[in-house]
Amino acid sequence: MFVKNHMTPNPITVGPDTPIFEALNLMKKHRIKQLPVVQDRTLMGLVTERDLLTVSPSPATTLSIYEINYLLSKMTVKEVMIKSPARISPEATIEEAAVIMREHRFGSLLVMEGEELVGIITESDLFEALIKVFGFRRPGVRVVLEAENKIGTLADLLSLVRDHQINVIGLACMELGEKVQIMVRLATSQASPLIEELKSKGYNILSVS
Repeated sequence: MFVKNHMTPNPITVGPDTPIFEALNLMKKHRIKQLPVVQDRTLMGLVTERDLLTVSPSPATTLSIYEINYLLSKMTVKEVMIKSPARISPEATIEEAAVIMREHRFGSLLVMEGEELVGIITESDLFEALIKVFGFRRPGVRVVLEAENKIGTLADLLSLVRDHQINVIGLACMELGEKVQIMVRLATSQASPLIEELKSKGYNILSVS
């Protein structure tokens, strides 16, 4: 669950003198929304699709459309890039990355190992990591239950699952005061016996799908 396991390694980069139209075409071609700006292997900044789409020359209101397009064609990435983009270590957890991106409203973080750019992690990467944690794309039975929020609740639940010889492929917990909701995805198509035992043990089964 580390950044290095979910980042895009060796990301596509551009130089600071790259025309903005060329950078936009590169983003469109590769279906990406951020481009690290690198010169002589040194990180110079980050340019995003939003930066490129919203940029316009200051005297634009007095120019014709042809003059505007001409000026835009001469503009380069270095004129619109973020010069001190947010960074994170590949050894950081994805939770740390999520908190930084959420609190500062970043769409991505550049992954740096010392002064070397080794990857980029985006909001989409975090969503993909969440899907993997929940085991969403894997076949099985998804059970959501509610239990007392006390020491040993999760251990007791997993012990019952083990007794039924079922493997767990996804697990998540959410505290709700004195209660806790637990989502567990099971590697089986026949979870009925386990569900019945959970009910008999006092677990409140909220959903089975």
